Amino acid sequence: MFAKVLIANRGEIAIRIIRTLREMGIASVAIYSQADRDALHPRMAGEAYLAGPATPSQSYLNVDAILEIAARSGADAIHPGYGFLAENAGFARRVVEAGLAWIGPHPGAIDAMGDKLRSRQAMLAANVPLVPGGTQPLADLDAVKTAAREYGFPLALKASAGGGGKGLKVARSIGELEAAFGTARREAEAYFKDGTIYAERYLDNPKHVELQILADKHGNVVHVGERDCSLQRRHQKLWEEAPASIPDAVRKGIREAGVRAAKAIAYDSVGTVECLVSGNEFFFLEMNTRIQVEHTVSETIAGMDLVREQIRVAAGEPLGYGQDAIDFRGHAIEVRVNAEDPADDFRPAPGTITSYREPAGLGVRVDSAAFAGVEIAPDYDSMIAKLVVWAPTRPEAIARLARAIDEYAIEGVPTTLPLLRALCDAPEVVDASYGTASLEAFATQLYAGGATGAGRSFSFEPGTSRATVNGDLVAVEVDGRLYRVRVLDGIAGGRTAQVSGAKRDGSRTKRRVATVRGNDVLSPMHGVVVELTAGAGDSVAEGQVVAIVEAMKMMNEIRAHRSGTVAAVHAAAGETIEANSPLVTID
Repeated sequence: MFAKVLIANRGEIAIRIIRTLREMGIASVAIYSQADRDALHPRMAGEAYLAGPATPSQSYLNVDAILEIAARSGADAIHPGYGFLAENAGFARRVVEAGLAWIGPHPGAIDAMGDKLRSRQAMLAANVPLVPGGTQPLADLDAVKTAAREYGFPLALKASAGGGGKGLKVARSIGELEAAFGTARREAEAYFKDGTIYAERYLDNPKHVELQILADKHGNVVHVGERDCSLQRRHQKLWEEAPASIPDAVRKGIREAGVRAAKAIAYDSVGTVECLVSGNEFFFLEMNTRIQVEHTVSETIAGMDLVREQIRVAAGEPLGYGQDAIDFRGHAIEVRVNAEDPADDFRPAPGTITSYREPAGLGVRVDSAAFAGVEIAPDYDSMIAKLVVWAPTRPEAIARLARAIDEYAIEGVPTTLPLLRALCDAPEVVDASYGTASLEAFATQLYAGGATGAGRSFSFEPGTSRATVNGDLVAVEVDGRLYRVRVLDGIAGGRTAQVSGAKRDGSRTKRRVATVRGNDVLSPMHGVVVELTAGAGDSVAEGQVVAIVEAMKMMNEIRAHRSGTVAAVHAAAGETIEANSPLVTID
């Protein structure tokens, strides 16, 4: 077994790994960026080393710096967590060449599944059902049109090197093909430095179901059940649960196909086979060759530590048990608490958490690196925490989740908590009929009219003594009795609201960031300008995309507020821009 493991990651997944290492008696080494100097993961590790500036390319993606720290610290293995370098076969090879153990699958498996076209070809050979589509790259618009004629609409144009919804665009008509193809290629180049795009039929509102795989270096493969990850925004998950509510025949087919897929590439770690389920059919989507964010729900119903198993098999140990030894019990749900504004199209909202209190109690788990005073930096993704609940039945698990969300208090930044709480009561969630299109439709309906906390007013009968705002909770005291009301669209936290018959003490401020000032189109967030799609002198139409800004790992299309001519361009592709800074001026 390893003596010391370096964790090439940050935040809650780094802490998650550190905890398991402690239980196994293995020393831990953390790396941190300048932005994370006061973060929790370097405090919890046995040793911590500065990797570089906040920009990921200079710290958490800096392979030379990470390997130098591994040598300096005396680590004998590297765990990549998820994201960053976790599915980078080149990094895995560098780790092995440096004489270190790689806690993940062998680089050949990463290569096989890291490219979606190659993975489709491998799964076709392994007799795993595929979404109807191509296995070759699309060279130009003519090839895209040919694919549309062959596979029909809606058509998904996807980055072969992509994941997490990045580099994926959907065209629903012939007129949308050119724009979708161009945008998908731009995102693929920006995120993955690989503009290869392929086409497959887009399934409207299927279920996104994934199978947790666990394999060792001795040819043993088991599954740890399937998860329903269909509740997504921008193709990224917010709610995951296990087991999935799917027909038993589909469940059996996914489990058999997933194990077959892992054996086909000699898989030897934890991983996830993702599928789309439509009625009584399922189709292979992709395989994630790493520990996944939502591994927690699988290990909760199975009663096992998947990170521990991942470390064991990386050290060469056999699993030591078969499929029959894994006993699934009860129901688990994980929700992602993100620093985003659901009322404003899930806009990322970096900032400082001013107050933080986690829920607790039977069957409640929180994986987080948050605390009062921590900054949610714009350089990284927006996740604050993963809230996980377990109960004997699905209805009990939903009830427990609702209770835990009601206890969760986060101030200083808007979060997804109000939306997640509303989902607990949504009919399509209660009866598990939801699909991949359900969450965004639900959020649109919930926040219809664009209301935010700033636009909400409160009126109470005379005699009300006070109404205070705490995050998204309003505490109202009437005739000596205290009432607490959760506001779904949130209020900028920590102030006392003006109410009828009560003292005015403070004021509410708008969370929605203006995107226009006069003739200037502004960046609504701090981020990196990926592309400017209009230049000086160009004519633009109202609603046309004039810039793409990446913030907290999300691409944001910035659109013109009016038709006119671009009089000036104030930013350049590749540069960092602050919130409320002008991008272009339209006359």
